Amino acid sequence: MPFRLNQINFGSLLSYCPRGTSPEIQSAKDLTLALKQDSPIEDPPVLPSEWIARTIEENRSTLPFVSLFQSDTVLVPIPRSSLLGKDYLWVPQRIANALVRRGFGSRAIPCLIRTRAVLKSAYVPASQRPTPTQHYDSIAIQGDLSAPNDIVLVDDIVTRGSTIMGAANRLLDAFPSARISAFAAIRTISSPLSFRQLYSPVFGTINYHEETDESFRSP
Repeated sequence: MPFRLNQINFGSLLSYCPRGTSPEIQSAKDLTLALKQDSPIEDPPVLPSEWIARTIEENRSTLPFVSLFQSDTVLVPIPRSSLLGKDYLWVPQRIANALVRRGFGSRAIPCLIRTRAVLKSAYVPASQRPTPTQHYDSIAIQGDLSAPNDIVLVDDIVTRGSTIMGAANRLLDAFPSARISAFAAIRTISSPLSFRQLYSPVFGTINYHEETDESFRSP
């Protein structure tokens, strides 16, 4: 089934590179690992999810993506690749809640769930990563929601944007008139030569190619 939405605006605050050994790359790797576990950083300690929201609040006047967050925006966390289970750590939900507490959006609603697990992109070769269609097919909407006008999908890390593309089109089935965009705390930079620094705010797009069932992020 062709997707109704083939381009999504997104914002991202930080960047990291999974390869390379420079001090800057290692620092970004350390922060990324802490965010995945939402384990405390800095002194005094603060959870990375709270640190992300605080950093956005402190720099809101210069960030290129703050227009994504309007007063009536509903934040929807991206589900993990695995099924909901006991002691489930849902970092995107923590980020969404932290953003709402600081005035970015009206509420956070965890309305997307996995109906079946998919492979985790970070652990498999690019050729085996789930496609946008596979994400779409493995995600469902739960709960009885009033139709939102503006939705921002929230994720911890974005690579090509396949999860975001699949989730956005699933939401669009239920809310066809909603504006849907996305925010990811960190975006992946594949080449060490292209990596500049951890703090690297951007506003860009995620585009879907129906012919190959692939998503591509820019930048």
